[in-house]
Amino acid sequence: MTDVVRRTVAQLFMVPLPGPELDRASREFLAAYPPGGVVLFKRNVRSAAQLRALTRAIHATGAGVAPLVALDHEGGRVHRLPPPFTHFPPAATVAARDDARLVETVGRAMGRELRAAGIDLDFAPVLDVWSNPRNRVIGDRAFGTDPVRVARLGIALARGLARAGVLACGKHFPGHGASVGDSHFVLPRVRRSRRALAAVEVAPFARAIAAGIPALMTAHVVYPALDPRLPATLSPTICQDLLRRRLRFRGVLFSDDLEMNAVAARATPAETAVRALLAGCDMLLVCQTVDAARAAMEGVERAVLDGRLPAERLATALGRIQALRRRLASVARPDAPLRWPAHARLAARLRAA
Repeated sequence: MTDVVRRTVAQLFMVPLPGPELDRASREFLAAYPPGGVVLFKRNVRSAAQLRALTRAIHATGAGVAPLVALDHEGGRVHRLPPPFTHFPPAATVAARDDARLVETVGRAMGRELRAAGIDLDFAPVLDVWSNPRNRVIGDRAFGTDPVRVARLGIALARGLARAGVLACGKHFPGHGASVGDSHFVLPRVRRSRRALAAVEVAPFARAIAAGIPALMTAHVVYPALDPRLPATLSPTICQDLLRRRLRFRGVLFSDDLEMNAVAARATPAETAVRALLAGCDMLLVCQTVDAARAAMEGVERAVLDGRLPAERLATALGRIQALRRRLASVARPDAPLRWPAHARLAARLRAA
């Protein structure tokens, strides 16, 4: 029974790898705790061919269910991949022409490259509105300062990714663009009224949900008007009452990285993971260390066995994750050439505009 629970719990996690290949320790971890996904960073990538080999190896580890392979790939300063992958400019630059078709073209180009390398899910688009000019965490990662424009262009990027066979995940719900602090280091607060939050921060997410975006990621930010104590990732009021009931989101809700200091400084990975699932997150990111991922999984397993975390909560999350997998399309040929000169020309035109 415990082995079944452990493997079931592991499906709710997206975990890191320490290097550019599956070493013996990583293979043993993925076998003992088969995760729902693996998230990659610069430390995992040396070349296009090496990345393709790594994603194939990761997919082959699944015990009946291949792990999703994900990446933060926005363009600009959030770019993990070496040449020949195209380094597109940041969202603010791509948005300069206010052309949704152009943004969709960029999303499709990004998606083609990611899919050719075996990436299933992109943690993009950024749906945050850059509503506070002092905010440098989001800044040029946003499509702009107007919620309608951010929504239109963010949805276009997601549509382009989907056309290339890559799952999109909008972030950071319910909006990180008005904060000042960086949740990698501190727990930010956004002190806006409910009405202001709904009109600006939440609006692009509401439109993206209506457009069918398959996944969203939470923000490690406190919004006192919505929940005076808890950051969105740990707040049932935000994740369930607002997102599920009022906005009618039916997709997968990812937590942001549970090793970020905004939440990690206040509780162990195990406790934070349990609280995030109870709040309404479906899939938990632990992005830095395998030890933290293992500790978080074991904490959730204990919570299931002692009854603190209802089995129904796991079943709901797993159902949503399985529905997300069914949306994944195999578009790219497995041995497609890893070079995209037309994409490089598109990126150059965007920078010159």
